[in-house]
Amino acid sequence: MTTNCDIIVIGAGPGGYETAARAAACGLDTVIVERDLPGGTCLNRGCIPTKALCRSAEVAMTVKDAFDYGVSTGGFTLDYAAACARRDAVVGELRQGVVTLLEGVRTVRGEARFIGERTVAVGDEVFTAPKVIIATGSCPAPLRAEGSGLAVDSDRLLAMDRLPAEITVVGGGVIGMEFASIFAAFGCNVSVLEYCQEILPPFDREIAKRLRMAMKRRGVDVTVQASVSRISVTDEGRRVVEYTCKGKDKTIVTDMVVAAVGRRPVLPQGLELAGVELTEKGFIKVDGSMITSAPGVYAIGDVNGLCMLAHAASAQGRVALGERVNLDIIPSAVFTVPECAMVGMTEQQCAEAGTDYVAATATFRSNGKAMATGDAEGLVMVILNRADRRIIGCHICGQHASDLIQEVAVAMAAGMDSSRFAEVVHGHPTLSECVASAMEKADEAARKS
Repeated sequence: MTTNCDIIVIGAGPGGYETAARAAACGLDTVIVERDLPGGTCLNRGCIPTKALCRSAEVAMTVKDAFDYGVSTGGFTLDYAAACARRDAVVGELRQGVVTLLEGVRTVRGEARFIGERTVAVGDEVFTAPKVIIATGSCPAPLRAEGSGLAVDSDRLLAMDRLPAEITVVGGGVIGMEFASIFAAFGCNVSVLEYCQEILPPFDREIAKRLRMAMKRRGVDVTVQASVSRISVTDEGRRVVEYTCKGKDKTIVTDMVVAAVGRRPVLPQGLELAGVELTEKGFIKVDGSMITSAPGVYAIGDVNGLCMLAHAASAQGRVALGERVNLDIIPSAVFTVPECAMVGMTEQQCAEAGTDYVAATATFRSNGKAMATGDAEGLVMVILNRADRRIIGCHICGQHASDLIQEVAVAMAAGMDSSRFAEVVHGHPTLSECVASAMEKADEAARKS
């Protein structure tokens, strides 16, 4: 027997469950299929649990430096297991929130597979609808090195509530750097090996370099241009990481190796039966409306590889439902200490595209709020199109960068130029004054040129 409905959503991550809830709110008969836990990777094994641990790391660092602020703690201990218990409690509460959000949606537990055009089977049940949205997300990509099985990925790591004394992270992207920041705060000796010329490859190099230097001051040993070739184990059970850096063979002996080398799409079975094509990199091919090569079948979020961020998945889901959303301006953030955030083009992208631009910076050290809080390490960079002074990029390294970047994202979405931005009064003392200062400098540079 086949059940007919208006829309089928495969995957209950942020993109899937928000899209399903929106569809149901519009009166559509909606079915969502999830093989695991509501909330997907983001809630259960990604964004939320790591951000809970990031907050624990921030508190640990604050307490450690409490005497500088006139507070005597009388000593303290680091309890990673307790931090993990808090993390799990946060995840559990938010997961229940997802269940509540989906009360108007029929939720089917199991593995979805296509058995024909816009027809999905889950166990013995069969569903068909004029619109099917694939939101199956991604999973950790494997480390391509001999002995890679000796490394743990982010999924396995977040299932642990104990940390060893020494950890080596392979991969200096967002995931790797966030874990490195957490581990360091909890007293681990941390080293990071990054294959590219700089950590955080998508970010502006000046911002990435600032974070690398800040992490170094925190005791994290970061090596770039490092290609890992082999992982082995000693008689004592320690890991030996062999890698090449700038033509020289090197090794690190450590207690644990964490593989954070990116993510790959999770593809539902039977895509060929549905007529869904893949890109050369193995993601689902979509157009600007998130429609795949199969009529009526859409793909949103990590599975299409366009922008592997939870909020991008949610935004793409809105597009799939026919809403108007600006997908060209999507901010991203790294929740390290200090934080990093970006929106728009980097200087490197401007140069590669031949864009005539001007860039200007403002430091947190010149900001009253940053100095008063005792966390004045940071930089704001603003990039303008030289001809019309339109804002085309902003990059931040410093406290609350993830919050500050949204102001610029809104300004960019509104098509504001730097002169209009300067008309907005910023409160004092606030960190947002750093953004205003960088914008003013960029505007002045553009006018003079």
